[in-house]
Amino acid sequence: MSAQFGICNFDGKPVDPHGLDQVRPLLAPYGPDGEGYICNGDVGIIYRAFHTTKESRREVQPYVTAFGAVFIWDGRLDNRNELIDLLAGKTSASSTDLEIVDAAYERWGTDSFAKLIGDWALSLWEPTNRTLILAKDFIGTRQLYYSTKKNQATWCTILDPLLLFADHAFDLNEEYVAGWLSFFPAPDLTPYVGIHAVPPSSFVVLKNGMQSTSKYWDFDPSKQFHYHMDSEYEEHFRNVFANSVRRRLRSDSPVLAELSGGMDSSSIVCVADVVTRTEGTDAPSLDTVSYYDDSEPNWNEKPYFGKIEQKRGRVGHHIDASPAERMEFTSGNKQFAPTPSHYCVSPRVMRYLADLMKMQGNRVVLSGVGGDEVAGGVPTPVPELADFLAKGRLKSLTRQLKVWALVRRKPWFHVLFEVVRAFLPSALISLPEHLRPASWLDEAFIQCHRAAFSGYRSRLRIFGSLPSFQENIATTDLLRRQLACEPLSAEHPFELRYPFLDRDLLEFLYAIPRSQIIRPRERRSLMRRSLNGIVPDEILNRKRKAFVTRSPMTRILKERSRLLEMEQHMLVSSLNLLHRQAFRFALDEICQGKETNIVAVMRIIALEYWLRNSIDQGAFKLACSSGRRVRSGRETAQIPVTTQAQVSGLQKDSAS
Repeated sequence: MSAQFGICNFDGKPVDPHGLDQVRPLLAPYGPDGEGYICNGDVGIIYRAFHTTKESRREVQPYVTAFGAVFIWDGRLDNRNELIDLLAGKTSASSTDLEIVDAAYERWGTDSFAKLIGDWALSLWEPTNRTLILAKDFIGTRQLYYSTKKNQATWCTILDPLLLFADHAFDLNEEYVAGWLSFFPAPDLTPYVGIHAVPPSSFVVLKNGMQSTSKYWDFDPSKQFHYHMDSEYEEHFRNVFANSVRRRLRSDSPVLAELSGGMDSSSIVCVADVVTRTEGTDAPSLDTVSYYDDSEPNWNEKPYFGKIEQKRGRVGHHIDASPAERMEFTSGNKQFAPTPSHYCVSPRVMRYLADLMKMQGNRVVLSGVGGDEVAGGVPTPVPELADFLAKGRLKSLTRQLKVWALVRRKPWFHVLFEVVRAFLPSALISLPEHLRPASWLDEAFIQCHRAAFSGYRSRLRIFGSLPSFQENIATTDLLRRQLACEPLSAEHPFELRYPFLDRDLLEFLYAIPRSQIIRPRERRSLMRRSLNGIVPDEILNRKRKAFVTRSPMTRILKERSRLLEMEQHMLVSSLNLLHRQAFRFALDEICQGKETNIVAVMRIIALEYWLRNSIDQGAFKLACSSGRRVRSGRETAQIPVTTQAQVSGLQKDSAS
């Protein structure tokens, strides 16, 4: 993805070019293919190009339209041919994506956003009425942040310039923290009060100190597919999935695909090979990269990704992901980390991956994220049974209840209760144990942000769209939040593409009967049937991949002494976000090999490291709902539990 930064003044005052010069070094690593620049009166924009298609290399950005508007387009347009036909002669097959998008906006205005299928983010400055428009694709594969003052708006692809060159420190956004410590934060949030993210499937209009956010597209619950035979559903799935993979192979550099040995990544690679062999693609080649950890007994994926390599007749690249390094997550407090997610990646693994991509010239990576969630990887009967209940089809409900009760080895009324509770208000029921907030978190903090801690879920409704459709929308929103937390790499920029999150594919999967996607004793039923003969049987029929727990436990055990020292002076404790002693008890349980919420522990540790990094960089004036504050580099305040000397000492310790 390319990088952009912009400032616009709604009162007509000229933009200071010195401010743009300060931002240049931060953007440069994300866009190594050249710079576009405009500083003209009340608007200033820097664009750093990162090309992944032959068409993008002919784009000149910032792009000034025939009407004087300034366009920045960062994306891949998948339905180019359809739009060219709709625009009736205004564009051609030789047009760049940017030219097609410009022509679409000229004809349909903001209504054009719903017609743009692909991964994209755009900004548009209209000087005649001093209006800034920011928009993102339906799932949110690109990042686009903005902040506003009385007469000014600033926007950027990355958070760093909005933070480091602000004239003030920021308050901590507690709702973001709550989302981080549970599922994922809402996609329009950032950790910083006053800095926002453009939501997926939406556009933001900023004008004269006013702002509005509008949703331009959503899934249609009335759109349904009903065929007479299973084979018709299977053929439709094969076609739409192959089209999704084909779209993401549009690249003028070699493509790298993550290959874990699971059904999702394996299906992408196998279908990509079929598409390449039968139709040809723009991509010069497709290689694979697989991660392994010999210290993890539940994660022996070598036999499975080896099957795919054997089928391809081509050995991929293998990266050792064992926890051999210290728990630094990233390069320590010398490098600014804008979000906690930057502390949840292994720097050693990322360096290996960066070196591999540099050596091969890879700029695009295919990821299997989303397949488990949308293609029936979670074998729950609730959506299907809830549909029967909402439609009043009691005979079908009774019959399927008995079948699922036998499969799950539970009394049928227990299965029925799972269905009924999905319709009940949250005030009447408690969350299942595996979805509840960690026991060491502060109760008042949980109560204040209950929506975030519940994953922003709402109960199913009897009336309106089918319950299975409601569940699909909830799943999509979760994936949007997950993508919003994806950290960007500056060491070697690359573009992540997600074949399972294609809009046409999701529309199909959300419009067919739930019984096609998952059946009793047949997880991922449609996917298995459709890809039979394309993906090896050993992959299609393998058991669900085990959850990896030993690796993070090993890292915690290796760092036990440092973590216990850190626990004595935790910033998250001083902010009244958790109970320190209860968290220490959880660490002790992990060290004793007992089962605990390992994901929640790792999230807390990442949050703590990130807070220390942010304070060291002067980005925060930390405050929580209790009114307690922690001193940042730009202001002085009383630290209630942890002294600034202790914070600095611990930061030096963590970097050593």
